[in-house]
Amino acid sequence: MNTSLVGYIPILLFIGLAFAFPLVTLLVAKLVRPHTGGRDKLMPYECGVDPDSDARQRYAIRYYVVAILFVIFDVETVFLFPWAIIYKQLALFGLVEMLVFLGILIVGYVWIIKKGALDWA
Repeated sequence: MNTSLVGYIPILLFIGLAFAFPLVTLLVAKLVRPHTGGRDKLMPYECGVDPDSDARQRYAIRYYVVAILFVIFDVETVFLFPWAIIYKQLALFGLVEMLVFLGILIVGYVWIIKKGALDWA
């Protein structure tokens, strides 16, 4: 045998072991586990209540609009924290910039209220 290829034998053994271990483990687990259950075990479980409709039902678009609005306003308010930390260093420039930022945020909030996106609340 070629002596340059002999160094690859441990690598090939390790690759074979890496492929064989999960397969053997799954096979042994299938042979050892108990085979119980049936129709009741395969039913979806929702807090002890039998499901009354399909899980793939459609939601109203209002649900997604409210979720997106929450994310937008939540992320926007996160920008207030760095400003509050270095408030004294920014001085008047920082105050004006934050007032502009909050003004844009409030205009968006008023626009959303006028459009009726938050009528459910």
